[in-house]
Amino acid sequence: MKKLEEKLKNPVWFSLEETHKNFLIEFDGVKFYNPEINNFGAFFNEEKTFEALNEYSKLTDKFFFVSENQTPLFDEKKIILEKKINGCQLVLDSLVDLDISENIVKLTEKHIDEVYDLIWLVMPGFYQKKGFYMGNFYGIFKDNKLVAISGQRMQTNDFIEISSVVTHPNYTKRGLASQLIVHTTKEIIKEKKLPILHTNKGNKAIPLYEKLGYKLTRDMNWWLFCRK
Repeated sequence: MKKLEEKLKNPVWFSLEETHKNFLIEFDGVKFYNPEINNFGAFFNEEKTFEALNEYSKLTDKFFFVSENQTPLFDEKKIILEKKINGCQLVLDSLVDLDISENIVKLTEKHIDEVYDLIWLVMPGFYQKKGFYMGNFYGIFKDNKLVAISGQRMQTNDFIEISSVVTHPNYTKRGLASQLIVHTTKEIIKEKKLPILHTNKGNKAIPLYEKLGYKLTRDMNWWLFCRK
């Protein structure tokens, strides 16, 4: 059995090996999510990524490899490296509790379109509508409209990643994100799992995460590829 620290170094790989194994697509020892759910891939052996990317690119035109410090190989005749996002991983050190004044509700399938629309409004790009099935999502409504959410993404038997923390631009600076993060963190703790986060280096949200008890632990980089 792999130790928690080993799993945290390659979260996509072990999520697909454990909790999310039903979403797994594998090419020659390289693991990917079903692109209808998510477009992340992971590897241990860089030499195998060359052909695996060619195969996965037949299923979706944009996709990521997530890696702490390894560099994937790719076929420049078929695949373009669009950019490398220098990211980082944070894990909960000691939760700083916060009064929850908002009514936070667990979202259901009837909210899938609202979740998708809000994420794409705030962070357009790579969230798949069926990413809702990766874990629980929580939301805050104002005037019968979903205005802030937090969700769960990668997860194993040991940890759950908090993701998709977004607030509608008209409702920022009200502490909604902080309350959602704390609520989601507590829900993960109830499952006896470690809450973790990923973001890009320099993100203005990092001080907020640290204020709530999260600690920067390692690099976790996203290599964004697209099909030629």
